[in-house]
Amino acid sequence: MSCRTSSGILTDIDPGSVSAETLDLCRTIGERGGRAYLVGGSVRDLLLARRPKDVDIEVYGIAVGDIEAILTSLGKVELVGKQFGVFKLWRHGHELDIALPRTERKTEQGHRGFDVVPDPMIPPEVAALRRDFTINAMMYDPLTHELFDFHGGRGDLESGTLRHVSPAFAEDPLRVLRGMQFAARFGLTLHPETADLCRALLPEAATLPASRIWIEWQKWCHAPLPSYGLKVLEQGNWITLYPELEAMLDCPQDPRWHPEGDVWTHTLQVVDRAAEIALRYGWDGELREQMLLAALCHDMGKPVCTFADDRGIVRSPGHSHEGTADSERFLLKIAAPKKHIPYVLPLVREHMTHMHGEPTAKAVRHLANRLTPATVELWEALVEADASGRAPAPASRPAEEWLARAQEQQSHRQTPQPIVTGKMLAPLGVTAGPGMGKLIRLAYKAQLDGDITDELSARAWLDRHIDASDY
Repeated sequence: MSCRTSSGILTDIDPGSVSAETLDLCRTIGERGGRAYLVGGSVRDLLLARRPKDVDIEVYGIAVGDIEAILTSLGKVELVGKQFGVFKLWRHGHELDIALPRTERKTEQGHRGFDVVPDPMIPPEVAALRRDFTINAMMYDPLTHELFDFHGGRGDLESGTLRHVSPAFAEDPLRVLRGMQFAARFGLTLHPETADLCRALLPEAATLPASRIWIEWQKWCHAPLPSYGLKVLEQGNWITLYPELEAMLDCPQDPRWHPEGDVWTHTLQVVDRAAEIALRYGWDGELREQMLLAALCHDMGKPVCTFADDRGIVRSPGHSHEGTADSERFLLKIAAPKKHIPYVLPLVREHMTHMHGEPTAKAVRHLANRLTPATVELWEALVEADASGRAPAPASRPAEEWLARAQEQQSHRQTPQPIVTGKMLAPLGVTAGPGMGKLIRLAYKAQLDGDITDELSARAWLDRHIDASDY
């Protein structure tokens, strides 16, 4: 159904995407003399023909003291932000977020340095000024199908522009990282004037709490176009907060293998390919995050290792191993969960392994072991993203045979399980202790080498090694 905007422009919003519970709430507010609008990301998503994940409703014309009573008549209510006038309403299994419009006054540095006063009587166009980006500053009345777009958000959404609403943008440093993930999610390019405001916020970056930093990076990991988010960091100069990324800018590569250009350009392509591959496999949650973080970090060792030899050929020997330390430092800076680090680092370290050997059964088993807790399947996907992030060169999967061999051995999603264990050794007279541990490690290496393949061959191997040692 078409709805009319504040400027008289018609646009299509499917009213069926608005739940009955939302409509009932808006009707009830209207009957009590107020107006309720869908605001923020929910309106943006409706314009993109997406069902909003979260529904945010702003209520006007109802006194602060009356809104809770009205909501209680509709369902279970919880006041989650008394200072901000924010409520949650649960009705018929649906959760709605209801807020009162508010004014804000900057009182000190940082994301939380504001005095906030709920004021349901201020005009909607004034309330919209406190929003971060124009694409998030629209309002929609589902009862009248009116779209209120005071700051050109619809046009910016259509043109792919990420633009601030007002100079107040420069009061909250978190908005830069929010801009990063919005750009990655919706394929947006930072407006030059917004980039200037991002640069002005750099001195306040250190005030951001670690938990909020990761929330924005986590959303970046799940976005379909992560390169757009990285470009926001570059354009807003926030890339200087991450020297591991900044060092990639203008770092040269051999054009025979990298016709796309420098390491930064390559990395932008690789993260986008990684997002496509994760979608193809249906990876979500932590697995996708590990994939995207590894793609972002995989060449962090190149700036340190890169040089031109006496023939002028650009080389980066050892960059895969060199990059693990920088990768860990970067992951800590963005407050990535520490459980991700043991996955990302071996992926970075091993991303060139397929270039230096054949995918024999032995080589694949050893690779699976070195990657633990990451897997050969995840590693092969990273190698594909790396090899395919070289446009205009065609995409490729140079480690596909390694994955096939791992699948034959059932080691593509887990490390080969040890055949020789303490339970097997105890009946043979090997007592628990350092000697048993050493024997188990030697037996596991023999298993990876192919000398032990089952319990029978393990017994034969143990007969030889127990007799020849002090175990």
